[in-house]
Amino acid sequence: MSGVSVALTGASGLQYGLRLVQTLAGAGETVHLLVSDAARVVAGLETDTPLPRRSAELHRQLVGALGIDPARLHVYSDQQWTAPLASGSAAPQRMVVCPCTTGTLAAIAGGHSDSLIERAADVVLKERGQLVVVPRETPLSAIHLEHMLSLTRLGVVVLPANPGFYHRPQRVEDLIDFVVARILDHLDVAHDLGPRWGKESD
Repeated sequence: MSGVSVALTGASGLQYGLRLVQTLAGAGETVHLLVSDAARVVAGLETDTPLPRRSAELHRQLVGALGIDPARLHVYSDQQWTAPLASGSAAPQRMVVCPCTTGTLAAIAGGHSDSLIERAADVVLKERGQLVVVPRETPLSAIHLEHMLSLTRLGVVVLPANPGFYHRPQRVEDLIDFVVARILDHLDVAHDLGPRWGKESD
């Protein structure tokens, strides 16, 4: 299956994940979306975009809120074990967990598969695909760092949601785009979300 799997979990910073979905779909990528229950709670606290539990309702909500092509978005329940993402014979070879809770980080590092998010990440790892996790936590304990090190040794890109400031951000959206741009770079998806270091912006 082509495209990119994107998992939204309950860490603060859900805006990063929503913007990633929007940008991937806008770049012509097919997005296979997973949303945890905790992410739905965070969406209600941090955004004006509620995340309904039913997949069909969530699809309609995000297509409207993000202004994306409906054909570019596929939504799955986190307990939908028959989804293609649960099998190495069908799952996309690229996956991003954004934002990634430290609990999800631990589960992936430990090889757990208690939800479709965890199983999808496990499939990407076992199939030698590309996995990017975007933790949003501070400070980090030794446990968190050990999990990140374990995943890094497996080839996972650990990309904390730490925006830079050399591009002189003027809005919160500029900070969000900074992180999303780094994710897209690792997925080899072309974008124009901001100037690169050493290059003048237009």
